[in-house]
Amino acid sequence: MSKKQVNVQQSGPRRKLSLWRLALALIVLGGLTAGGWFGWQRWQVYQSDVASRPWFAGYVDVTATPTFAFEQIGATTKKDTILSFIVSSQTSNCVPAWGGAYNLDQAGASLDLDRRIARLQQQGGSIAVSFGGLANSELAVKCTDTTALTNAYRSVIERYNISTIDLDLEGAGLTDKDAGARRADVIAKLQKERRSEGKKLAVWVTLPVTPQGLSEDGTNGVAQLLSKKVDLAGVNAMTMDYGESLNGKAMLEGSESALAQTKRQLGILYNNAGIKLSDRALWFKIGATPMIGQNDILDEVFTLEDAKAFNEFARSHGVGRMSMWSINRDITCGSNYIDVRHVSSSCSGIKQDGKSFASLLGEGFDGSLSLTAGNVTKEDESSSQDESDDPAKSPYQIWSEDGAYLEGTKVVWHRNVYKAKWWTQGDVPDSPVLQSWQTPWELVGPVLPGEKPIKQATLPEGTYPNWSGDVSYDTGRRILFKGIPYQAKWWNKGQSPAAASSNADGSPWVPLTQTQIDTVKNATK
Repeated sequence: MSKKQVNVQQSGPRRKLSLWRLALALIVLGGLTAGGWFGWQRWQVYQSDVASRPWFAGYVDVTATPTFAFEQIGATTKKDTILSFIVSSQTSNCVPAWGGAYNLDQAGASLDLDRRIARLQQQGGSIAVSFGGLANSELAVKCTDTTALTNAYRSVIERYNISTIDLDLEGAGLTDKDAGARRADVIAKLQKERRSEGKKLAVWVTLPVTPQGLSEDGTNGVAQLLSKKVDLAGVNAMTMDYGESLNGKAMLEGSESALAQTKRQLGILYNNAGIKLSDRALWFKIGATPMIGQNDILDEVFTLEDAKAFNEFARSHGVGRMSMWSINRDITCGSNYIDVRHVSSSCSGIKQDGKSFASLLGEGFDGSLSLTAGNVTKEDESSSQDESDDPAKSPYQIWSEDGAYLEGTKVVWHRNVYKAKWWTQGDVPDSPVLQSWQTPWELVGPVLPGEKPIKQATLPEGTYPNWSGDVSYDTGRRILFKGIPYQAKWWNKGQSPAAASSNADGSPWVPLTQTQIDTVKNATK
């Protein structure tokens, strides 16, 4: 569909250019000529600053009932939105369709979609289009012909004249490696094609997360795109529906952990792709999308207070994008909606008292979706920095390869604080592992300016005897092994506590926790 340009002619009498106006114009023109480069530089800096501002855009489910009037958000302070979801048509695998039900022409006729998008744009808003989602088949899964797949993506981009796309990869869209390879090839081709024509195409990847970060399928999906030279705008973490992975954490705590872990993983993925980015650059490539109010899992509720605190966390770390699922739901349910624990597509399931999640989550995210579409990933030459640790400025002991660390012990390494998840020795805290279960260390956060050493709890010399292979130990007996206290789980002789780190169930020894050490120390005072 081609869009006609409308030329608006000014009516009414024309003003004549007075002599003083002419002189002023010449002065301005002269200034631009003489100092044109300086003026252009300032404009470039300003544009760069605007393009690097974090942005907010909530998702809108285009085909949800009742129909949500997304065009009306053009009159609000948060004018941008992400329309979802484009998937394979139910009747033809390589035909893009909204929710699988409406092809692009049908959506224009039945949903008046083109006109509503134009109305939003009239009011200064921008849209991105999200491909995929959980309910239907992402185009690359069903459409196996790469030429047809390329045409399908291209037809959406050109139809709605968009500069940002969102790949929401869930289910088979995430786990099907062949589909992932096709998608990466096609998106790389389209991005290169658009840029050769002087056009923008920002590509975001939206992925499910846990408090431990991206799954292996998630990191594989990002790696596939990077390997094909897709210039990713970033990775958007779906901070929602955690299930058992929340492991007792509150929604806010789990969501903050999910972002931190995803950022860590993204740094490794870029490094593996031969691109080193600074912490600041990596955080700007992180997006966050909480499910507002009642989540799909009964006990998970993202509150207004969570939204405010999550916004503060994201802003303090320099997150580049904030979204939410969904704008359709940003309202208190009506009195006729009986069971708010059953997730609704048109209300949040909690009392909002006139407040909106969009305003709380979007606070400070005042950039433009359309401007950030021009961002290009560049290796950060200034990313290398002095990572040496100063004991006098570190709150905890500096990690040592020879040291043995109990569960819960905190150390400092490369100016960051880590906490041991289990007994460990010789495992580098910032070892570049993609999955959190592959390392015994949990990143807590950076060493703060002005911090000083915190006195660590240790056991007085001789509190317990050193372990000996010639001695028999009854259940409950405590010993020291390499300075670490252990307790016998059952009678044993000649079985070194060293095996406890690699075979915790089979070893007769269990290391004392930091809490137990503190208790012993206090008792011996």
